[in-house]
Parts: sequence; C-alpha cells; structure tokens
Amino acid sequence: MNKLLIVGTVAFDAIETPFGKTDKILGGAATYIGLSASFFNLQSAIVSVVGDDFPQEHLDLLTSKNIDISGIEIVKGGKTFFWSGLYHNDLNSRDTLVTELNVLADFQPKVPQNFKDADIVMLGNLHPLVQSSVLDQMEKKPKLVVLDTMNFWMDCALPELLEVIKRVDVITINDEEARQLSGEYSLVKAANKIQELGPKYVVIKKGEHGALLFHNREVFFAPALPLEDVFDPTGAGDTFAGGFSGFIAQSENISFGNMKNAIIYGSNLASFCVEKFGTERMQTLSKAEVAIRLQQFKSLTQFDIEI
Repeated sequence: MNKLLIVGTVAFDAIETPFGKTDKILGGAATYIGLSASFFNLQSAIVSVVGDDFPQEHLDLLTSKNIDISGIEIVKGGKTFFWSGLYHNDLNSRDTLVTELNVLADFQPKVPQNFKDADIVMLGNLHPLVQSSVLDQMEKKPKLVVLDTMNFWMDCALPELLEVIKRVDVITINDEEARQLSGEYSLVKAANKIQELGPKYVVIKKGEHGALLFHNREVFFAPALPLEDVFDPTGAGDTFAGGFSGFIAQSENISFGNMKNAIIYGSNLASFCVEKFGTERMQTLSKAEVAIRLQQFKSLTQFDIEI
C-alpha cells in the first residue's frame, strides 16, 4: 500500500459568508487534504503543529479516518494557528480579518520515521522553508512531490519559494497566482513559464470554473460540477489537492493520462466540501455519495462527436 505524506496547517477557522457565519471551527490545509485523501486505499500521515488548546475530538476525527497523526506536534501552553475570513457575495473574493500564526510561527516539521520513505509527498500551503525542510528529511526520493502555494509567499518569500519549486513535480495554484508567478496573463504561457522553473506538471485551479492540467504542450481541462448550494469555499482547493494526490498514491501511476483522472477525483471531492461550512461535509461524506457524483462528472463531460 502506497504512502502519502501530507504537510500543512491543522488549525482553527472562523468564517463568514452571505449564508451565515461560524465561531472557531476545525480548519487548516492539512486537515482538508487528509480528509479528502482518506477516501482512497493508502496509508497517510499529517505533519503539522497545534497548541494544547486543540480539542482531542479533532485529533480523534483524523485517526478515525486512518490518518497517522504522530507527526502532529502538540505544543504545551501554545495556541493553535487561527484564521478568520469574510467572503463577498460572489464567494470568489474574500477579506482576511484575522491571522494568528501562534505555534506555527516557530514550526519545525518532523517527518515520522515510517513515512520518510513515502511514495507521494503533498506539500500543503506553508512557508517554502518548511516545505523544503520536509523534503530534506526524506530518506529516498518520492515518486511524486506535489506543492501548493499562494500569492502571499510570492510577495514575501519569493527566493525561497523558487528554490522549493525546483524540487517538485507538480505545482497547484489558482489562476491569479499563476499569472503573478509567471508574469504572463495567458494561462497557457503562464504554465509554460512555470514548467521552466522545475515542475513537470502545472495544475491551475479556477474555482467554480474548473481546473487545468499542463504537461509540456499537453493540456487537460476538468469542469467544476454546477451545484445548487455553495455555502463556503474555504478548503476547496486543499480538498482538491487531497483528492488529486490521494488518487495518484492509490493508483501508483504518475502518467499524464492518470493525472487527468486525478484532476476529476479532486474536483469531485472539492464539490462536496463547499456544501457546508468548514470540514463539516467532508466529515460525514460517504464513499457511495462520492461514487454517485463521480458518475455525474462523467455525464457532464462525455459526448460523442463525428470528426
């Protein structure tokens, strides 16, 4: 059984959208990635840090999904990373209201010994130096390294980000971030420029407008499923990354053709995430529901045409 190593935040979020608001709830990139990847037949582990204010019930949730949490450090007397955001009416833009790094400010990741040979490494959105530190701890070169990042690191840690980008196989970013990183408006040109930085594959997420996969001159597009109810887009990108990396780890196939399927699986799982606040939908989601919606994705894009 293949191993998936997940690195990222395990955190508290407070979210407000046009449909309601929450108090502090479970969040964090690694949480969403882990819950999403738990739908595949693989061994997974999370490397992260929390304070001793982090409820045991949240840790129990992760272990109930067969996620190894031995790499989650609990800092005595420390406070868990906290983020609060306000989404605008279109849900595509948001304002960050509060960011409290807390224990994340001094985070030194420690990869569990039994995951230092992980086949797939999913580097969730964190400081590039933390992402590099994880790769330095691997005892063998992973079959695939996937990196997620954001414009914040492009603004304040670009040299470090470019160094870690050289070491990864796949980068997942949104369209705005792809344009910023490449200096190109055309997403095709942007992907070509980013591939020159190191990654063989570039995934550009476009939210409700789907996702693009680039490899050399090949391009694949996966639509987002039109949904009746979208309550909260928080964590959708991380859920997508978990589905993408989880499917690849399960299938043991890192070809471009298989990554097309991984994009669909990631998009499928992300479509559930947005239906409720935070991780609520992902906590109760069943494999039967995932299979039914996967068929909807297939129907959405399948057609016969004479050429």
